[in-house]
Amino acid sequence: PRTDIVFLKVHKSASSTVMNILFRFGETHNLTFAFPMGGGNQLFYPRHFLARFVQGFSPRRPQRFNILCHHMRFLQPEVQKVVSRSAVYFSILRNPVQLMESSFVYYKGASAFSRAHSLEEFLSHPYLYYNPANKDSHYARNLMTFDFGFNPNGEVSAKRVQLMLEAIEASFDLLLISEYFDESMVLLKEMLCWDLDSVVSFPLNSRDSSTKSPLPDTIVEKIKNWNRLDWEIYTHFNRTFWERIDRDIGRERMQQEVKALRQRQAELARTCLQGTGSVAPKDIKDSSLRPLQHGSAKILGYNLKQGLDKETERMCRRLVTPELQYSSALYKKQFPQKHP
Repeated sequence: PRTDIVFLKVHKSASSTVMNILFRFGETHNLTFAFPMGGGNQLFYPRHFLARFVQGFSPRRPQRFNILCHHMRFLQPEVQKVVSRSAVYFSILRNPVQLMESSFVYYKGASAFSRAHSLEEFLSHPYLYYNPANKDSHYARNLMTFDFGFNPNGEVSAKRVQLMLEAIEASFDLLLISEYFDESMVLLKEMLCWDLDSVVSFPLNSRDSSTKSPLPDTIVEKIKNWNRLDWEIYTHFNRTFWERIDRDIGRERMQQEVKALRQRQAELARTCLQGTGSVAPKDIKDSSLRPLQHGSAKILGYNLKQGLDKETERMCRRLVTPELQYSSALYKKQFPQKHP
C-alpha cells in the first residue's frame, strides 16, 4: 500500500469524505500528517501553500510527512519540501454548476454573496457584488482554478487553458470526479494498492436537501460562463477519468467493484448507524459527532447504534466523525504536548 500522499482538498467537492478516508488510513497505519501550525484545519488558506505553514517543519532539518490533506492553495515546489519524492498526488473535482450553487449557500457570508438575495440575482449582474480585490472573492468565481493555484480571473484563451490543464496533469497522478464518487474510490484504491475497507465511507459534510433546488437552464449557462476556467478543467478531467477507467479497469469490472463497495457500505450502515442514513443537525444525539454548521446550509450527521462492542464502536465512530473533530484528535495524538 502507498503511504505517502498529497490530496488537494478542493472546496465543496465531497473532499471532506475523502479526508475521512485518509484520516482513518493514516491513524490505522500510524502515519504522520502535515498539520497546519497550531492545529487548525487550513494551511493558511487562501494564501499559496508554504512549507513553513506545517507544524514541525524546519528548513534546517526537513522532516517528511506521510499525508498532506488539509485545505491549501496548491504550490508544488513548497509541497515537495514536506512530502517524499515518491508521494502520490491526487485531487477531486465537481461540476462547476453544482459547485457554484453549493458555494452560494455555504459561503453566504462571503463579501460577493452576502448582499445578493439569490444566485440568480448575483449572476445577472455579478460585478455589482463581486470584487476580485476582496480577500474572500475566490469563493465566488472559479474556485477550483483558485485551489489549484491559478488566477481565477485570468482571461480564458485556448492557450492559457491548455497550459493550466498541462500543469495540473504534470502535478497530479489522479483526478477524481465527485459525481462518480464510488467509481473514484475504486480508481483510488487501485492506484494506492489499498483494500476495499480502506476506501469505504459515509458521506460527510453534505447538506440537507431542503436547501437545494434545481437550477433553470438559463442559470446553468450563466454559471458555466462565469466559471469558464473551472468548466474547462472539469470537462477535460471528466473525460480523462473515463478514459482511464476504460484503459486500466474496463467498465464491466468497474461495475463489479462499485457493487462490492456499495454492498460493504450498506453492511457498515446496518452495523453502525441508527436508522440507515444521515440526520439533521438537531437530531444528532452525540454532540461530539455534530459537524460544523456554516452559512445557510444545514450540514447532516449521524447517530451511532447503542450497545456496540468496543472494537466495532471505534471503527463506526471513525467513519462518522466530522472533519474538524477528527483532525483535532489526530493532531493531539501526533503532538501530545501541544494543544490546538
